[in-house]
Amino acid sequence: MTDRFAERLLRWFDRHGRKDLPWQQTDAAGRRDAYRVWLSEVMLQQTQVATVIPYFHRFVDTLPTLPDLAAADEDTVLALWSGLGYYRRARFLHRAAQRCLAEHAGELPRDIDALLDLPGIGRSTAGAILAQAHGLPFPILDGNVKRVLARWHGIHGDTARSSVEKTLWALAESHTPAERSADYTQAIMDLGATVCTRSQPHCDGCPLRADCVALRDGLTAQLPTPRRAKPIPTRQALLLVLRDADGRVLLERRGPQGVWAGLWSLPEAESPAEAWQIAARHARLGDAATLPPFVHVFSHYRLAAEPWLFDRVQALPAVADSSDARWITPRQGMQLGLPAPIRSLLDSLADSIPEDSR
Repeated sequence: MTDRFAERLLRWFDRHGRKDLPWQQTDAAGRRDAYRVWLSEVMLQQTQVATVIPYFHRFVDTLPTLPDLAAADEDTVLALWSGLGYYRRARFLHRAAQRCLAEHAGELPRDIDALLDLPGIGRSTAGAILAQAHGLPFPILDGNVKRVLARWHGIHGDTARSSVEKTLWALAESHTPAERSADYTQAIMDLGATVCTRSQPHCDGCPLRADCVALRDGLTAQLPTPRRAKPIPTRQALLLVLRDADGRVLLERRGPQGVWAGLWSLPEAESPAEAWQIAARHARLGDAATLPPFVHVFSHYRLAAEPWLFDRVQALPAVADSSDARWITPRQGMQLGLPAPIRSLLDSLADSIPEDSR
């Protein structure tokens, strides 16, 4: 039986919920594509809907089905993901698609345990796939849902703590209705994203306001319990832009560990002396010009980058394209997985590149 929490939420969704998102499209039988639901759920982790939509369209235009994703090479997948950040999500998508092709006839399984066994799929993502694509009554617990439940029930404590999360999972399961589970899961995500927001929630427009503990007790700013912010260190780096007379730039594939793992980026140095040594290994050099510095924020540190442009260099004959180094034009670079700031940096240089090299 649907409880009053779900009833009010569904009534609100019928009038105000988002029903035209690209991953909500249905076939002639009214069913959603599990692949699109899965892709959207992974993209939406730590990323807002408005940001995700153009990336989603680009991704499914190129890789419209799960077998297409499984058959793609990693560079293609990372290039389509470039700019969304948290690139491990894309690698897990790729690996999970390959597992589905090998073990599940090219489809996402409808069994919760089989879904959880795939790379990158946790309990909330699995629940969203089963509820959104198949109408099964599985709960979800993303950041928006945690916020709604913590406020309405008055749950204190860090929502990432296992004891608090266990409580929230139990509440999420108790509220998830046996029917209209797809609409319900979208409704509670929408409420958290558009009404029960992190700061300055719009309580007057909330269908749950009548018995929300946080609103009643004046705790909407205190719930969910904020995490204690940790100071983020800053790391300095020099980025080397080696560009030849044809407008080609040297890119290197980063190693399998650390930030931007497996992506194509510019050679990097920690000191001017090291920068000249690295550059000299790849090309005959002239002078270097400094480009505008920038700061890129990761989850655990800031990268303060100063790009150095070595222009019209002559690539050394010993430096040939390989699996981990390439001289490419900006147009070719757009087909590779590039970190967003590197892509922007190369874009900013495009105006000074000969027209026939673009």
